[in-house]
Amino acid sequence: MNTEVLTPLLDALDILGVAVFALSGALVAAKERQTFVTMAFFALLTGVGGGTIRDLLIGAPVFWVSDPWVSAACLLVAMLVWFTPTRWWDGKLLDYADGLGLTAYAVLGSAKALSYGLPPVPAMMMGVITGTVGGVIRDVIAGRPSIIMRPELYVTAAALSASLCVAGSWFELPRAPVWTVATLAGLALRSAAIHWGLGLPSYKEKDSAKVPQSTQDEISP
Repeated sequence: MNTEVLTPLLDALDILGVAVFALSGALVAAKERQTFVTMAFFALLTGVGGGTIRDLLIGAPVFWVSDPWVSAACLLVAMLVWFTPTRWWDGKLLDYADGLGLTAYAVLGSAKALSYGLPPVPAMMMGVITGTVGGVIRDVIAGRPSIIMRPELYVTAAALSASLCVAGSWFELPRAPVWTVATLAGLALRSAAIHWGLGLPSYKEKDSAKVPQSTQDEISP
């Protein structure tokens, strides 16, 4: 079992994902007019939440505990938000940046899970967890509706990136090109969803107990 998964490319994806998610967490606290301590807490929680759950599930050392740069990145992001007006971060740009962090983190999570010997499907799920759980925890604590409760393509983009990462490993393709393509493919899907409002169809329950009109006519007085 190879536990040495981090390469310069995955190191970059790791910090990128942490920083983008930390930014979204800090902005939630800023819009709620919270203190800097709360802002830093939300930045850290959102930045490392998905990766922490992944590491606990696959039996790996929790990645940010021994890496001083991760906590420092979250703190720096919180300071950046603290000293800037929230209107600077409004609009679609942050959504696209969040999409990049989502898909980069999904690739990182799947690659790390594969290096710990997980089969392909669980490794893909670890990628989805890595990319999405931090934001879910943030929204639950903040009392906000989570994006995963909407039909908008979000988790699907993470699943696409994670699946391509796993597929590339299965076919023993060069890792760096596979990770790059997987990240960009998921980002393209997420960007399309942001731009055109794409979403999956919602479940619509059929009323199986509805009485046919002909039967109603027969039993009517």
